[in-house]
Order: sequence, then structure tokens, then C-alpha cells
Amino acid sequence: MKQIIFATGNEGKMREVREILKDLPFEVLSMKEAGISAEIDENGSTFEENALIKAREIAKYTSAAVLADDSGLEVDYLNKEPGIYSARYMGEDTPYAVKNMSIIERLDGVPEEKRTARFVCTIAAVLPDGREMTTRGTIEGIIGYEPAGENGFGYDPIVYVPELKKTTAQLSMEEKNAISHRGKALRAMKEKLETCLK
Repeated sequence: MKQIIFATGNEGKMREVREILKDLPFEVLSMKEAGISAEIDENGSTFEENALIKAREIAKYTSAAVLADDSGLEVDYLNKEPGIYSARYMGEDTPYAVKNMSIIERLDGVPEEKRTARFVCTIAAVLPDGREMTTRGTIEGIIGYEPAGENGFGYDPIVYVPELKKTTAQLSMEEKNAISHRGKALRAMKEKLETCLK
């Protein structure tokens, strides 16, 4: 069976990826499962560039199709910070509880209509024939006034989705997969792959 290698070692992410791509006639493997380890310097200036940097690097080690993602949180009032630096914001070892409170404090006194934010995910593909593609998905929300919810991870407790009346950390796995930025980007990529990997 043909393979798709997804450039991550994150098991939670792999569960979501496998669930969405399960209809494709491909075995979906993580880098670790494919026996690939690589140091990747994500020095792009956009989510798309960083995802492509990852996919191109892993593609050097395999003849399979490679997918990679880059994602983060954009807060409009903070000039779209933390953006592509979401994982490294305030230092990689800083707990997300501290990062989340910092963002809330920086928005102290900012009215709701100016607290707009979104999760962004870009998926990049590098195919065996050298073709490259990217897709993007977002969840629009606002930054809450305090963290809420135990599900999810990262910035999920502070991103409130008005139409659902919940933060993304208060959503069930099923609810989140239905609207998630990664889910949207992956489903869009799946459509592209179905067309060009026949």
C-alpha cells in the first residue's frame, strides 16, 4: 500500500490526521513510524512557508508523499501575535497557562469587538513527483476574559467561539474536529490529494 508520511511525532495530532484521511487508499504514518528523524529549522515568515520547510525536509528521506502542518493563534489587537511564534511565544518551556494569562492581561480593558482572534493551520504537501500544495483552515473567535475548559491544549482555553458559546477547550473532540482549523485544512488537502494521487 502507498504511504503518506505526516511530519509530526505528536500522537494526538496523528489520531486527528488518520481519522480525516482514513478514506484515502494510503497508509498514513508519522515520521517516527517511518523511521525518520530530522532537525528542522522553521525559519519561514508565514505558516505556509514553515509547513513547506517541514514537508520538503522530510521528503528528502522518503519516496512517499509527505504532509506537514504549521499552526498558531493570531490575535488582531496584538498585530496578529503570537502568530507563527505561537509555540515559542514567551519561550518554548513557558507553560501555556502563563502564556494564556499574559495574552488576557495584554488585552485588559479592550472591548469585545476588538478582541478578535483566530486559530490558523496550514497543511503543506510535497508529492513524490515534486509537486507542492498548501491549504489553510481557520477558527474565528474572540479572546475570552479568563481561561475556561479542560479539553484541548495550548491556547484553547482562551479562544471563545461566540456562535458555540464555548471556548475551544470546552468543546468535545467531535465538536472540535468538526470545526477545527487543522480539520478544515486537512479536509481541503484531502480533496486535492484525491484529485492528484489517483
